[in-house]
Amino acid sequence: MTEVIHPQLPAALAGIAEEIRREGFAFRTGGDMRSLLRDAGSDDWSVFASSWQDLGLDLYMADGGRYRRRRFAALNITGDTITRKPHQPHYQSRDYNPLNGGLQRWFEPVADAVASHAFTQLILGICASIFGATASAADPLASWHVEMHQFRIESVAGTAGRPTPEGAHRDGVDWVCVMLVNRRNVSSGVTHIYDSQGGALRQFTLTNPLDTVFIDDTRVRHGVTPIAALDASQPAFRDVLILTFRHASAKG
Repeated sequence: MTEVIHPQLPAALAGIAEEIRREGFAFRTGGDMRSLLRDAGSDDWSVFASSWQDLGLDLYMADGGRYRRRRFAALNITGDTITRKPHQPHYQSRDYNPLNGGLQRWFEPVADAVASHAFTQLILGICASIFGATASAADPLASWHVEMHQFRIESVAGTAGRPTPEGAHRDGVDWVCVMLVNRRNVSSGVTHIYDSQGGALRQFTLTNPLDTVFIDDTRVRHGVTPIAALDASQPAFRDVLILTFRHASAKG
């Protein structure tokens, strides 16, 4: 068990929660997030970000692609305590993921040192605070089922990498946090937010480390355009951290 580190910035967190309530999502730049994450030093970030160099290939891509690497972990957050759950498969129904859904997908686990890292604990605590405040009708003591995904999307040998090959979608959870960790030698990768009927709400590109979008997954859909290498002779990739939250009672 690890204690959640709650940043003492209630006004900033309340502002994000209010924007999510109003719009269904909130985007914050890396500069904004550095203010929220001021308790984490640069050394913490560099160690955390370097773990994306050691992700396993996603072998479940129904489109035959070999452009996605990832690791996965499931956690529980109750009150101020984070507990890592035994390693388990990631599952989405085909209602939410028509490409890769409908089966249990076993990915390599997030390394223990990464799951327990100070930066990981800090962003988990921030998300729990924001989403708890946004879900105004929720029991503040209720447990969260949290899934942590480390993703690397690559553009290899002149082929595009597809961050969301299933298209604009919901993840089938309550809340989602997407944070850019690194972006190297790629073009595009534009994030699009849509309302429940498919109407476009906003688009932006996660360009700088810590650029982050918080999403109410019950209200809006999201998708990201494919990335392409600017220089095909050099490595080209987009690294993101994705955290999904839903009330543990909904998990069963």
